[in-house]
Amino acid sequence: MKYILRVFISLLLFTNVFAENGLTVVSVGEAEVVKETLLVEKVFSEGAFTPNELEAAENYINIVRNDFKFYSNYFQVLPRRISQTSFDNVRFSTYKAKETNFLARFRVNRDNGTTNLEYRLWNTSNEKELVTGSIAYDQNNRSAIHEIADKFYRAIVGKPSIFKDKIVFVSDHKLPEGKKELFIMDFDGANPKRLTWHNGVVISPAVSHDGSKIVYSLIDESVKGAKKNVNLMIYDVATRKTKILSKRKGLNSGAIFTNDGEEIILTLSHQGNAELYRMHLKTRKLTRLTKKFAPDVDPSLNAEGTILTFLSGRPGKPMIYTMDPSGIEKDVKRISYVGKYNATPRFHPNASEIVFSSWLDNRFDLFKVGADGQNLVRLTKDFGSNEDPEYSKDGQFIIFTSLRVISQSKATQNVYIMDTWGKILGPLTSNFGKCTSGRWLKSL
Repeated sequence: MKYILRVFISLLLFTNVFAENGLTVVSVGEAEVVKETLLVEKVFSEGAFTPNELEAAENYINIVRNDFKFYSNYFQVLPRRISQTSFDNVRFSTYKAKETNFLARFRVNRDNGTTNLEYRLWNTSNEKELVTGSIAYDQNNRSAIHEIADKFYRAIVGKPSIFKDKIVFVSDHKLPEGKKELFIMDFDGANPKRLTWHNGVVISPAVSHDGSKIVYSLIDESVKGAKKNVNLMIYDVATRKTKILSKRKGLNSGAIFTNDGEEIILTLSHQGNAELYRMHLKTRKLTRLTKKFAPDVDPSLNAEGTILTFLSGRPGKPMIYTMDPSGIEKDVKRISYVGKYNATPRFHPNASEIVFSSWLDNRFDLFKVGADGQNLVRLTKDFGSNEDPEYSKDGQFIIFTSLRVISQSKATQNVYIMDTWGKILGPLTSNFGKCTSGRWLKSL
């Protein structure tokens, strides 16, 4: 039993798997929808600007074009062109003739040393202005331009986009060999920044639903010769401060937040076997959820908090189960049967399906399955070894880690993004060390 537990935990937390080289993307299909066309015209200017300044402004608003390209199943971003009218004057008949559904314009305006960026969005079909506004222009403020893109998206779709969200991930970028820390970046991979400075090994991060807290496990290797323990830490995004949540003997790992943010569900092994517990963040009170001979790890909750999915070694190998988290071992049900073993099950925001990785054909690949165990779909094949999937907050995308072998002596591991139909949109990290465990963080 000790051998099974040791192998099981090592597979979940420390596996490095090399896969065959190749770049064949197998998509499960694309939505048959009529795409909306969006034109973001070349930037207007008012006041004295040099050609280099105008080029910089154009590059800045190009972020909006790139943001909408992520939703390529719903939007066609038209090639930019120079308007033949003024910033305020729109000849709607011209855009209708060219089948442009939505028109976005930006203008940099300089007056008395102050530079502003004005923006407007029109629905050309009904000739209505949907969005108008102005901000202080700062080409280094990517968050501001992402926020404008989100305003455009909300005005058109009626729902929030992913443009303002961040991604938390683990990397060994510029760290001593064997060390890993927590980093954060924009949803599109820009602006990566380091969050933690432990001089240890960070694993298994999870983000609260409001984006204010991050829990993760730390293998503290700062004291030479000391016995290593997997401690659970919590990071406050606003204050940038970290503290220990649990340092019980053995595993304190795989934690997730409950939807109200008042509790976490985590794996503890202080009583011998790795089991799932609920912990209240203020009182630290523990409530046991599983009690079996096999290790139970990697929990994920549905939106209502009524169904818990997790990984269990009950069938002799790690497979996915669901249960009612309101009681111990309540309504436990196995829902996965694919591959030699599974890892990291994660609920879709609407709780309809679960995405996970499975060891099949000598590598990890991504699958999704209905919450009831029906309708299994394979998302990746012949694209390296793929793990750690997680849905975006709007349910339209999945980030994951892909390990690709370059040669016998070199491999690269990056965070990628795909849509939920399995179309891989590309890497979010590049030349940033070995990157793992991408997690979505809702913008505060």
